[in-house]
Amino acid sequence: MSFLDISFYCTDNLEALHLFYFIMSNFTDIPHFKEVILMAINCPACGYRDCEVRSGGGISPKGRHYKLRITNIYDLSRDILVSETAAIKLPEIDFESIGGTLGGRFTTIEGLLVAVSKQLVSTNPFIVGDSSTPEETTGKLGSIINQIKEITSGNKLNVLFELKDPSGNSYIQNLYAPDPDPELEMIEYERSEEENELLGLKDMKTEGYETTDT
Repeated sequence: MSFLDISFYCTDNLEALHLFYFIMSNFTDIPHFKEVILMAINCPACGYRDCEVRSGGGISPKGRHYKLRITNIYDLSRDILVSETAAIKLPEIDFESIGGTLGGRFTTIEGLLVAVSKQLVSTNPFIVGDSSTPEETTGKLGSIINQIKEITSGNKLNVLFELKDPSGNSYIQNLYAPDPDPELEMIEYERSEEENELLGLKDMKTEGYETTDT
């Protein structure tokens, strides 16, 4: 796999040029889905490292809503692609993330839930049910974190995991592909006006961009 290195200024060392490296891999194909771009950031000046995954194509014509019933530990090892606009929901434990807070990543169900649990510990940009007081919120948040840990350890199974992405660029692995997966449902849906606005589609102008035959 080849890489394209692009250098930027590091905010921790503005006098040092070429110390902030943006490394972008080539397009990588996900079977039965589409191509994605794998990106990694490494800064030798401040030690910052990060990785991100983005869809290789544009916004899909429709949104996607996945529903996975986690019935055994093998479901936790399913690959999952989460786009920058996706949100997850675990209705049985009253947890729902805000769209766009998960970032673009390619991991497993277990890896994503572990990351969510860590994110909940450090900050709370999530919806955690209908809480009315800070004390109730703290109690519910602690319960949600513990239950997510129970799921990732395999002690709590038969739970519904939902992934909703208005851009249609997220994906959960079908273990039976190309046959239907009995535990996984994928629904394509028409985006709402609000979702189109969040994606910037309402502001797009297509007049004058028609292609002509030459």
